[in-house]
Amino acid sequence: MTKQYTGTWHITEMETWDEEYFNMGVQAYIRVGSDGFGHFQFGLVSGQIDGELTSYQNLERFEFTWDGSDELDPVSGSGWLQLVDKNSVEGWIKFHLGDSSLLRARRLEKLYYNGKVN
Repeated sequence: MTKQYTGTWHITEMETWDEEYFNMGVQAYIRVGSDGFGHFQFGLVSGQIDGELTSYQNLERFEFTWDGSDELDPVSGSGWLQLVDKNSVEGWIKFHLGDSSLLRARRLEKLYYNGKVN
């Protein structure tokens, strides 16, 4: 069960890409459902995730694989999120055969897209 990771997380920092890129078009986010499925978008990249809770070095984290698109080209990869506290996570996202980035995110009550609540 992924209860502590369920919700929408606003990506606030990425190691590889700057805020101007990762918030291009939409506020960058990762959304996780209680079933471990979800989706994300940052910059021109969007995708669906399939994840589960795992144990890593005696810590629990949410690990996932994903597939989606980057400027309409098909892409896939993997990643993980780990709670810092109940409203913030640190994580990592990787493109298969490509870039990867550490990230930080905070839990959102609402997600805004072009000034409208989704």
